Amino acid sequence: MQRRDFARAAMLFPLAGSGLLRAQPDWPQRPVKFILSQPAGSGPDILARYVADRLTRGWGQPIVIDNKPGGQNVIGALAAARSPADGYTFYYATTAAMVTNAYTFKALPYDPVKDFAPVRLVGRSPFVIAAAASFPARNLKEALALAKAQPGSIAIATEGPKTFSGMLADSVAGMAGVRFNHVPYTKAPDALQDVIGGRVPLVCLPDAALTAYLKSGQVRALAVSTAKRQPGMPDVPSLSETFAGFDYSGWNGLFAPAGTPPDVIARVNRDLEAVLQQPEVVQRLETLGSQAEPRMSVAEFESFMRGERERWVKLVKQLDIQPE
Repeated sequence: MQRRDFARAAMLFPLAGSGLLRAQPDWPQRPVKFILSQPAGSGPDILARYVADRLTRGWGQPIVIDNKPGGQNVIGALAAARSPADGYTFYYATTAAMVTNAYTFKALPYDPVKDFAPVRLVGRSPFVIAAAASFPARNLKEALALAKAQPGSIAIATEGPKTFSGMLADSVAGMAGVRFNHVPYTKAPDALQDVIGGRVPLVCLPDAALTAYLKSGQVRALAVSTAKRQPGMPDVPSLSETFAGFDYSGWNGLFAPAGTPPDVIARVNRDLEAVLQQPEVVQRLETLGSQAEPRMSVAEFESFMRGERERWVKLVKQLDIQPE
């Protein structure tokens, strides 16, 4: 690497430190690939492309986004697990692919623990329970009261009862002693069009999928799934205000195929940390419905993943979800 290249990288990753940039002087020498399980234009895809663009500026090599949607993340995860562990392929993954799939499938063709090495958490994404503009309930309490008065008749659009959004809806229903009628959708825009059209009164989806519709007033937020209110939605109550201690978030993180050189993983972790501490990046992620995770080492991400697996296995048992 030429001296001017080090200087350019140092300007783009001012918080990474010169030691980081010297750790892998020959990497990357060619394009890097990020595999995603979601389609182009989805929330994770938009976030991945934004972060990849920032990394590309420092690395001097393009990051190719390889979308492999389908099979509830299985297609993309399997492709990433089978990729060479040479430091040039990574998996930009969601909670479903790396945690909950293990408890909702009887068998997976990939092992979220053994087939991958954690690199870094990128951001946490809250979920939002929202209502059609025509729905009579003006807040979550009123919506739950209607659901209690009409058991099973209040429909809620989710990505399915065994998905992240579906499990959130069932968790809320269970705590409130009500029952929703799940209407599953494979694509968030399709669900939102039915909500906007008044065919389905409620919807539970990631904040990123709802942001534009909330801003336009086409749907109305009733509650956000995190323990605290979100900066971009200060007027929307958190679910913990109704159910004490409740905290439920999705997240996006970067993983590498098992066996990827540890020094490459450390380099990517630190460069991502530098990117995620830039104020404009933090602000941009917030507009996309994600909260940047400014500090997290590889070891801390490994610990986070262990905690997530423990938390989700308890929730799946609590909801009596049977693997299929």
